[in-house]
Parts: sequence; structure tokens; C-alpha cells
Amino acid sequence: MDIRTKILISFIILKCGANTVFAVNDITLNITADYATKYIWRGQNVSNRSVFQPTVSLNKYGFTGSFWGNMDLTGQNEHRFEFIELNYILDYSATVPGIEGLDFSIGTIHYQFPNTSFKPTTELYGGISLDAPLTPSITVFSDVDETDGTYIQAAIGHTIEKIATFSNDCYCGLRLGCGIGWSNSAYNTYFFGINDGKSNDLVFSAGFPICMGKWTIKPGIYYSMMLSDAVRSATDKSDNLWMVLSVSGEL
Repeated sequence: MDIRTKILISFIILKCGANTVFAVNDITLNITADYATKYIWRGQNVSNRSVFQPTVSLNKYGFTGSFWGNMDLTGQNEHRFEFIELNYILDYSATVPGIEGLDFSIGTIHYQFPNTSFKPTTELYGGISLDAPLTPSITVFSDVDETDGTYIQAAIGHTIEKIATFSNDCYCGLRLGCGIGWSNSAYNTYFFGINDGKSNDLVFSAGFPICMGKWTIKPGIYYSMMLSDAVRSATDKSDNLWMVLSVSGEL
């Protein structure tokens, strides 16, 4: 069975299952399929060639359970059309009681790395965001298993819902984002061999979501760079430019 057949069957199963779950439990199911020209994670170039990254999530009462995968499409990592990373995410998001416009999220991410020599690990995270101009946010990720490291990201963004309208239910928007990361000595020792806390990475993004009813197609462009000289010296590709084509929908 070739990879296109596998992906098609997977989406058919998800679609059928989604209709059943929604009818019985009133749970929202979202599916996203991303094609990316590179896989960049917190500034690190994990894959310098094309990847496929699907996401399936279920949410209700502020809780969201998600599955995310990264599939090598070119064989750069010697596993063409195979997943080399799987993430299982449980998140709870809500508004801080008594403080309108201040939201929080807490959750956990379990990382697995099939077809590689990397060991699985788990992170806990917590973050806040403000409903204000540029939507500032800060999120802290703390590994409780393999690395024991901490990574902190502060981010801002701006969204224009409609920059072009094609019909009543089809229009194009603009999403701009910027994030900066800092990592502690345990994180940097594990990934870079640097026994010190350092500024980690800076990332810029621009996306153009095209909404068509319950479905959205979003082409986007991203640029990231490692910040500190020590981290740059420890990474093979410290500056990266890549593109992502995303298709998402709610079932």
C-alpha cells in the first residue's frame, strides 16, 4: 500500500469517526494537514527538506486533546514516508477568573520519536495571553523526563480577518507573528552542550488564511534565527527560511 493510499484511508476513517463522536458526545473535531518545506523546532533545523505534518484534535469544555505527527517526505533521515516524531498533547485553556481579557493555558506534551534513536520525553507547560493590541503572550515549557530543561517563549501577533473577499463565505485574511525564546542551562546542555542559560531563537511568520466555510487553506512563510553566539556556533543551520501550506477544517 503506497503512502497516498495510507493517507487517504486515514482521513476517511477520521471523517467517519468524527461524525459518530460529534453526534453522540457533541465534541468538536478539527483536522489539519500541513506541508512544510522544512521542519524547524525552536530554531533547530530538524529536517531541511519537505515534511508532512498532520494534526487531529478533539475539544470540549476548554479541554483539547491533540495528536501531531511529522513525516519525512524525502528520505533525508533515511525514513521516507515514515513518521519520525509523534506528539500527544492535552491542553486546558480558559479565561482567568475575574480578569476579562486575560487567558491562560496549561497542559502536557508527550514526545515520541519512532524510526530514530531519540528517547521519548514529556513536557509540562503553562502560559498566559492578553486580549490587547498585538495579543502578547508568554509560555513556559518544562521537560520532566529526558532533558529536565526549560524553554520560555514570548510572542506577539496581529490578525486582519479580511484583506480580500471572494464571496460571503470565502475570504482571505492576514496573520503576522513574532516570537522570541530563552532556554535555561539544562536545556542548552542537552541540545547544544552549553552549560548556561541563553537567548535561544527569534521567529517571524506571515500567513494568509483563505476561509471557505468550515475549511481554511493557509499559505505561510516563516523565518527563524538563533540568537546567542554560543547557540549559533553549536547549530549546523542557525538561520532558516521556509514555507508551509496548511489545510484545516472542523467536522
